[in-house]
Amino acid sequence: MNDWELTKFKHKVQFPPKVVLEKGKEYSFIPMENLDSGFKYVSPEQVKIWNGTGGAKFENGDTLFARITPCLQNGKICQVKGLSDGKGFGSTEFFIFRGIDGISDTDFIYYVAQTDEFRKYAIGSMVGASGRQRADATYVGNYELIFPPLPTQKRIASILSAYDDLIENNLKRIKLLEELAQRTYEEWFVKFRVNGEQLAMDEGTGLPVGWENVKVNILLKKIKSTPKIPSSEIVDEGSIPVIDQSRDFIAGFTNEKNSLVDEGEAIILFGDHTRIIKYINFPFARGADGTQLISSNNKRMPQILFYHSLLNIDLSNYHYARHFKYLKDSEVLLPVEEIAKDYERKCEPFFDQINILRSQIKLLKQSRDILLPRLINGTINIES
Repeated sequence: MNDWELTKFKHKVQFPPKVVLEKGKEYSFIPMENLDSGFKYVSPEQVKIWNGTGGAKFENGDTLFARITPCLQNGKICQVKGLSDGKGFGSTEFFIFRGIDGISDTDFIYYVAQTDEFRKYAIGSMVGASGRQRADATYVGNYELIFPPLPTQKRIASILSAYDDLIENNLKRIKLLEELAQRTYEEWFVKFRVNGEQLAMDEGTGLPVGWENVKVNILLKKIKSTPKIPSSEIVDEGSIPVIDQSRDFIAGFTNEKNSLVDEGEAIILFGDHTRIIKYINFPFARGADGTQLISSNNKRMPQILFYHSLLNIDLSNYHYARHFKYLKDSEVLLPVEEIAKDYERKCEPFFDQINILRSQIKLLKQSRDILLPRLINGTINIES
């Protein structure tokens, strides 16, 4: 480490980098909620017109660093990719970091920002009213660290990126499996084509013969109640995964054995506030805020089919209301038992594979997070 340099963050990073956007033109837009802590990359899901003000500007490869509470404490730090025309803008609550040509590697800068030491330093600068505190840019720029030469930066970033690239690849595979299951549902239960053959229709009901529409409420089976885990008690490591209504499939972990939900079959979790629906085919603990557990009491509605049926119910018109009562009052298609079981056999392997991929992601994240601080501070000598 003789050639590593004690320096300040602001001397090695463009903060903020210069980005020129054309007023009145449409660009990729990334809001704060799109950032998923624990995953390196974030890509745009929408576009907006740039009006000249009101948003942090960035380019592909830049690091988006949440500066406001509780997003900073929750680790909303991602590297942006997939921007249309290579440029975009987003929440005003982002700090934007970028490397300096010939001096610092942009990927390495992202990993510096991901360290606990850097994040805790930024949190220590927060000022403002309770609940709306923000990190101070000048203070963050004065963060001191031992900075390696550019070739070493690139090697460190390459090692850590290998883990993140594998994580992203697994996420893409999960998405493809979910899409395949959804397409199967649409073919069977929207177009009424099962294994390539059109089903015979009942002229009276307009549905396939033997099928009917039923309300969700009459399909619900009672599930044994277990203690819920408040968000303040969810930890990063533990024996039992905690599932809540957030965008992250797993919110964290707990060691509270009496909180375990294990019905011997898959369970569906519905977010009363977020309307997020999750299919869980392993034992878990339930997050405390706004979570409803769903299980079918009817052989003609296996859990996988129930999950896809619920996904296709539109509750968007109810805005911020509690949604479970509207979900229960909605109707779903109840097929004949033979087709229901055939659908379950076809789709169950998809979700078994998804479960394996999620386990791999967990292990990759653990390995990356162990390496990250040791590589950044030079504890591990990459030259050897």
